Amino acid sequence: MVRSRGDLPQPTKTELNILRILWLNGASTVREVHEALNEEEPSGYTTALKMLQVMHQKGLVQRDVSQRAHVYNATVSKSETQSSLLSDLVNRLFDGSTSQLVLQALGNSPTADKLQMEKIEALLTEIEDG
Repeated sequence: MVRSRGDLPQPTKTELNILRILWLNGASTVREVHEALNEEEPSGYTTALKMLQVMHQKGLVQRDVSQRAHVYNATVSKSETQSSLLSDLVNRLFDGSTSQLVLQALGNSPTADKLQMEKIEALLTEIEDG
């Protein structure tokens, strides 16, 4: 399913945690998601099941019901989700200015180490060279 950025539903914090599990582990049963989720934010099995059902309704996951235990898989990629959330953040908080976002992020973070600075400089050079 191909969607535009605007069509992607905005996942909640818990939904993002579930998506991270699915991105890392691939297709998973409710029990597998519940066990992995419990390591980050303890909750009951029925909570994990309900979250996956809601995420299925939102189109964030797909469900394979061909087996006894339903298997869920993310329908959105990590990079797709990152782009959508970042675009929303830039538009809502920085009036569409990615440079303001970058300046704010760099100004709020502790001093980057040499390797991180080299990566940032390389990225800026790549952007300049177009």
